[in-house]
Amino acid sequence: GVANSAAQTALLAARPLCAPLRLDHFICELPALLKLACGGSRNATESQMFAARVVILLVPSAVILASYGAVARAVWAMRSSGGRRKAMGTCGSHLTAVCLFYGSAIYTYLQPTHSYNQGQGKFVSLFYTVVTPALNPLIYTLRNKEVKGAARRFLRSLGRGQVGQ
Repeated sequence: GVANSAAQTALLAARPLCAPLRLDHFICELPALLKLACGGSRNATESQMFAARVVILLVPSAVILASYGAVARAVWAMRSSGGRRKAMGTCGSHLTAVCLFYGSAIYTYLQPTHSYNQGQGKFVSLFYTVVTPALNPLIYTLRNKEVKGAARRFLRSLGRGQVGQ
């Protein structure tokens, strides 16, 4: 990750920036910064950066999904349905968190710069930098029976309009 960030930063720093030099974003996302770049070899720089992002995002997510394929085969071969349920509950919460993070990161970083939408980019970057980490504790605690029961009681009370009474 550090090597990729250093390489991408060096590639972008070598490019001149055009006006306006104001970034309408929460954080310095590469697609938003590339929109400000100008000059002759823009396509070559963009292609190099895109290739690096493909490797950084797709290789780990492919390895994770392949490992989950192996886990699913092992779980499917279990004789105990209770053991299968427990294993799927454990793996399901992790897979949900991974899909939320990688899905939004892939959406942000693997779209061509010319079709990058500033508004959508801000929303998605906020989603994977703030919302996904904030949801992780909720995703993992919903495996706990007491937490599931409390969540069900809370949702039922919402349906009856009894919250805060």
